[in-house]
Amino acid sequence: MDGPRSGLATPVPVLVLGDILLVTLPGELHDGTAEQLLQDVTRRIAHSATTGVVIDISAVDIVDSFLGRVLAEIASSARLLAARTVLAGMQPAVAITLVELGLLLPELHTALDVDRARELLMRPAPTGPSVESGP
Repeated sequence: MDGPRSGLATPVPVLVLGDILLVTLPGELHDGTAEQLLQDVTRRIAHSATTGVVIDISAVDIVDSFLGRVLAEIASSARLLAARTVLAGMQPAVAITLVELGLLLPELHTALDVDRARELLMRPAPTGPSVESGP
C-alpha cells in the first residue's frame, strides 16, 4: 500500500527563527513522521530558549483524527514546556473536518498565515485560545 500512511517517512524540518520554531507540514504526512515530529519539537523546546512554535499547515488539504491528535499533543507538550503553539494557514476544509471529528484543540491558537502567527507569539500570552484574524 502506497500513500501518506505507509513507506519510508521523510523527516519534517524544524527551523529556528529566534525563540520560535517553524514547522511546515507537507501535504501528506506519514504516521511515523508525525510521531517523530512530536518527539523532535518537544526535544527542541526542552533544550533551547523556545517560547513559541508555528506549525504551517497551509499545504495540508486533508486531516484525520491521528494528525489532529498529534497536533494537539505537540501543543500540549509545548505548553508544559512553557511554549505556545500557533497553527497557521488552515484550509477551510481542514477546519470543517476537525469540527466534524469533534477534535477540540484548546492548546492551539490559530492564525491565517505564518507572519500573523509570529506576530501573535510576540504578544503577551492570552488567558485562553485565540484566533488571529485579518485587518
